Amino acid sequence: MAVAVFARNQLRHQLRLRAFSSSSASSIPNPSSAIARKRKSRPDLRHIRSETNPSRIVDICRAASLCPSSSRLHRLALSDAISTLAESRSFTEVRSILDSLPPASLPNAIVLFGQAGLHDDAVRAFQKSPSTQTLNALLFACVVGRRHDEVSRIFSDFPGTHGITPDIKTYNNVIKAFSESGTTRSFYSVLDQMCTAGVKPDTTTFCNALAGFYKEKQFDEVDKVLELMKMHDCDHGLCIYNSRIQSLCKLKRSNEAMALFEEMETKGIKPTWVTYNHLIYGFCNEGRLEDAKKLYREMKGLGRIPVDKFYFSLIHFLCKGGEFEVALAVCEDSMAQNWIPNFSTMKMLVKGLIGTSKVEEARDIMEKLKEKFPRNAHMWKEVEEAFPQ
Repeated sequence: MAVAVFARNQLRHQLRLRAFSSSSASSIPNPSSAIARKRKSRPDLRHIRSETNPSRIVDICRAASLCPSSSRLHRLALSDAISTLAESRSFTEVRSILDSLPPASLPNAIVLFGQAGLHDDAVRAFQKSPSTQTLNALLFACVVGRRHDEVSRIFSDFPGTHGITPDIKTYNNVIKAFSESGTTRSFYSVLDQMCTAGVKPDTTTFCNALAGFYKEKQFDEVDKVLELMKMHDCDHGLCIYNSRIQSLCKLKRSNEAMALFEEMETKGIKPTWVTYNHLIYGFCNEGRLEDAKKLYREMKGLGRIPVDKFYFSLIHFLCKGGEFEVALAVCEDSMAQNWIPNFSTMKMLVKGLIGTSKVEEARDIMEKLKEKFPRNAHMWKEVEEAFPQ
């Protein structure tokens, strides 16, 4: 099971602040109104995730006035909406939503066009207001939309054509595209261009290059990149360690990843839940569930709280390995955060618990899910028949 993920939060923008006059009481924002708006948007997000009717998705987005430049919640909701619409090839609805976004959300719209596989529309949106920010969004849209072939052309032509000066994000997006498309060696020429332009490479620059060389199993090049980091005074800190550990785990080289983990600790660099996530995934992917469970207990003891997908992936692997009691404990941790795995994982867990004579625990989980998702209660009919009479 691949744990992969498009980096939806790459284009994080600061909220625009309004200046309120102290002499006008009517201009002071009402806190209760803000809370009400926030509460209103939360159920809309939940509905978007479960809705499949394209017209209804458009209606929800418009009713909630979802605007990705206004909050992270809105960005996630729109991303879910666009993904669902793209999967059903409802491209007219995708354009309807994204073309109606305010100018401040143009970079987000460009990325979402890329996410939907609408590359020409992403370029069209960029041409409305060419800038360094929208160029970066267009390059990232190519990465998200797997149009790596377009990155070189855009990077070569658009800055000169539109009078745009690339910045660090521009170069990093180009390097990321190369690293994902099996052409990581192009990193060196991009790095030379950066230096010529006076743009200092950062941690992301080297993380992208390392990930690409690891993916291509060019370990000699990994060593060269680590030397280049020293030359450019880039710290071999947490982000670099996490990137290397993740890459090694993807290659099923978890022992080497664990050696880096131990090296981190000797240097006084504290691992985060992200570090544990990569290692636990790596061990699970190699069938080493005992090592994965040990790390999970360690992470939990340190108070590291992961995100929902971490729990979902671990529960899936544990069930696949027949570790249903441990999977139940992890599931309870997840549900305590109100994070519920998908139906197929939960079905596998409940059936596994029944098979290991944990009938009451299985029934309790099933009833909680039926109560939480009454629309899906009928999906449990087959499982209910498996309970002993």
